[in-house]
Amino acid sequence: MAERTTRTRGNDAPLPAARNPDARASGLEVDDDDAELVGRTVTIYRDRQELYDFWRDFRNLPLFMENIESVTILDGNRSHWKVRGPAKSDFEWDSVITEDVPGEVIAWASDEGARVENSGRVEFRDSSNGRGTLVSVTIAYDPPAGALGKAFARVFRREPKIQARAELRRFKQLMETGELPTAAMSLDAVVEEA
Repeated sequence: MAERTTRTRGNDAPLPAARNPDARASGLEVDDDDAELVGRTVTIYRDRQELYDFWRDFRNLPLFMENIESVTILDGNRSHWKVRGPAKSDFEWDSVITEDVPGEVIAWASDEGARVENSGRVEFRDSSNGRGTLVSVTIAYDPPAGALGKAFARVFRREPKIQARAELRRFKQLMETGELPTAAMSLDAVVEEA
């Protein structure tokens, strides 16, 4: 594993914010130089341990991550993921926790040979102003079919760079309010009112 670097070469931005970040420098498990790196941070006005506990039960992730159909716990450190991809394509893989510090960090990596090789890390830190918790997510992934698969995923809004921001926003909403607001209307309700 590469030494973990958290800043760009000019030390002016977090690694995931760089224009062409080196996924290997993130310290995540990456098999090749073409891996994509996604990083996002959000402040959530909840206790750090509470946020960690909710995220650590991976079965909760489909509540705010739209593309995850299900996560099945295989044992304490292993889980099986079912994810919807672009154009109704489905992907499944097993994942293992590579680092777990209660209340602070969870890191994972997909098993070797996964269709979507990925690894990631979520960190929970008290905010410097004492108003909530900073939740930082960094994900390295190798898109299926390389650049073509990445472009295809972007068109269907299933690319991790697009989804990460929305999913962290939904996590924040769920943890702060207990619900996820939606603008979607039921067609049945519209017809009944007419």
